[in-house]
Amino acid sequence: MIADTKAQLWPDLIPSFAPWISDVRGRLIPNQPLSEITWFRVGGPAQLFFQPADEADLAFFLKNLPTDIRLTVIGLGSNLLIRDGGLDGVVIRLSAKGFGNIEILDNHRLRAGTALPDVKVATAAAEAGIDGLTFYRGIPGGIGGALYMNAGCYGTETRDRMVELRAVTREGEIVTLTNTDMGYFYRKSNGPRGAVFVSAVYQGFAGDKDDILSRMREITEKRESSQPTKAKTGGSTFKNPEGHSSWKLIDAAGCRGLKFGDAQMSELHANFLLNLGEADAFEVETLGEMVRQKVRQTQSIDLKWEIRRMGHFIDGREVREFMDGAPFTGAV
Repeated sequence: MIADTKAQLWPDLIPSFAPWISDVRGRLIPNQPLSEITWFRVGGPAQLFFQPADEADLAFFLKNLPTDIRLTVIGLGSNLLIRDGGLDGVVIRLSAKGFGNIEILDNHRLRAGTALPDVKVATAAAEAGIDGLTFYRGIPGGIGGALYMNAGCYGTETRDRMVELRAVTREGEIVTLTNTDMGYFYRKSNGPRGAVFVSAVYQGFAGDKDDILSRMREITEKRESSQPTKAKTGGSTFKNPEGHSSWKLIDAAGCRGLKFGDAQMSELHANFLLNLGEADAFEVETLGEMVRQKVRQTQSIDLKWEIRRMGHFIDGREVREFMDGAPFTGAV
């Protein structure tokens, strides 16, 4: 439990990790506000925020971290909703300095650090004449998140190109995982729990640099004309149900532009949920649940969240998930 829900502060974990914590080389920040990191710009603090210096530093930290401490890994924060009470335990976020390298390999392959934005990997591949990774130009976020959720668009998914990835387990062991080990399916993976992905090898195919870059510009233009790319948003809010497009279902339910507090479903793309400026996580998540209810009521289809939601509610600002057709008005 949070000791002070108004201040939203957690007890400092660092003293309890003595004496080994003094050998950690990365950044350790108690009560780091996660609203500064997520694209929604909402969310309470991390009890302890950790940015490892490199792979060895990460492995040392995880090997020594007590198993009863909750561990959460976040990427660039694009597809993430942190609730207002924040996250207890340790939150790890890899830095570009330690985990942002790109290496061009033989046979139209490349190795990318997981702290890299997807667009940088797509661009590096194009510059090297490697085709097949242009789809990453249309995905906001980082490689770590793409590997975790099998991100994809325009007919290609991460599982179609990822050969293997390198990870550090919860026990601090460095392992290599194959595509099969990850157990990919639509927008999900079944890799080992608690593992932190640090890099991945992708297989592309030969292509013409200018042609690839031209197609990437087309993706950029299409995305910017059809999606609110400069807004505070988490990207696509709901997964596409089989045989349907979520935005069409939301539109048909009359939810394009729907507002709750300072949160709104985009007028430009109905499957994008926006923070208009001063929304908190309660308003963002409540609006999403209202949309789920309206789609169920009008079309008998259950939308599933694509955005990852995690963390604690603040007392009096809980969001009751809409399930089994139960009435949902946004009230708590």
